[in-house]
Amino acid sequence: MPEPPATDEETRPLGQRLFDNVFLLLIVGIVVMAVIYTGWGLFEVTTLPPATLP
Repeated sequence: MPEPPATDEETRPLGQRLFDNVFLLLIVGIVVMAVIYTGWGLFEVTTLPPATLP
């Protein structure tokens, strides 16, 4: 008995299935920006020289 034809979900590679999910891309974009800008801000604060007070 022949096998049924493969569905579209089974034949598409994982990368294409991930990039086709718009909401997943939105969430990943927001998370990446938040992590990078938070890390950048923390780095800037920790590397600032101490302020001289008058």
